[in-house]
Amino acid sequence: MKFSRRSFLGSAAAAAASAGLASPRSLLAADNSSSTTGTAVAGHKRIKLGISTYSYWHFKTKRVPIETVIEKAAVLGVEGVDILHRQMDIGEKDPLNAEGRAYLRRLKRLAFRNGIDLICLSTHQSFVNPKKEEVTAHVEHTKKCIEIAYELGIPSIRINTGRWNTVDFDTLMAQRGIEAVLPGYTEEDGFRWCIDGIQRCLPKAEECGVILALENHWGLARTPEGLLRILNSISSPWLGTLMDTGNFLEDPYTKLEKIAPKTVFVQAKTYPGGGEWYTLDLDYQRIAKILAGVNYTGYVSLEMEGKEDPDTAVPQSVKLLREAFRS
Repeated sequence: MKFSRRSFLGSAAAAAASAGLASPRSLLAADNSSSTTGTAVAGHKRIKLGISTYSYWHFKTKRVPIETVIEKAAVLGVEGVDILHRQMDIGEKDPLNAEGRAYLRRLKRLAFRNGIDLICLSTHQSFVNPKKEEVTAHVEHTKKCIEIAYELGIPSIRINTGRWNTVDFDTLMAQRGIEAVLPGYTEEDGFRWCIDGIQRCLPKAEECGVILALENHWGLARTPEGLLRILNSISSPWLGTLMDTGNFLEDPYTKLEKIAPKTVFVQAKTYPGGGEWYTLDLDYQRIAKILAGVNYTGYVSLEMEGKEDPDTAVPQSVKLLREAFRS
């Protein structure tokens, strides 16, 4: 005798009811109701939390291994790890030669064994440069990062526009992210170079199935208008916004609302012990509502940028984000 799925579920439900047990449907609903971010309503998608490896290493101390962060993330019960490319143990060797691929596969295996998704590869590049050979070098670097993400099974990489580099980074932070344009050029030049550079990376992104997530970082994407100008100039399903909650220093919520509709990944800044360069008092309940308003249901990755010991600051920050996104 053959049974359809519907007749099976109906029979199972009747049997469960007579035995005082939950039906298969209610069991499925119960199974889907719990999450690391709190209790979800059955049938509704939920935010997943991750941790950026940057949370444990701010370029100022001995590099913290990616393996260590994966294991700590598993203990904290988050679902993903966002890998900072410059933090990887690749050094000067080719990350895609036999030795490099072996390292990447060890990371992939470790993440799987710990129940952790690898969710983003945070990279650095600059397309804001009048020298064509320099832009090409950054395009090739970005393509290699896409291939690294593909090797790791990571579905997205963070990219930056780059900046004019007319001041050093500490001065840039003191100037609230504002810097002068390179003498002899205009912002129009910068946008043209950047748009062209990103477009040259997109065929590789599509080939590997890796989304380019353009961050509201310093440089041309310092304002929502600059970021959206670039995104609106390029029509591709393999390009979206990476929302960094801590990179709009004035009136952040209005600006975050502007970029929310194109957001494909979120990095959530916290500053326990005071920030390395500045401190923002961010209202994550409000940010959660902004993201809910555009039906964002992807990852929120913690970027703890405070001076406090990460072994205490990261768990506190994870708790903060869990509470904010629970509802």
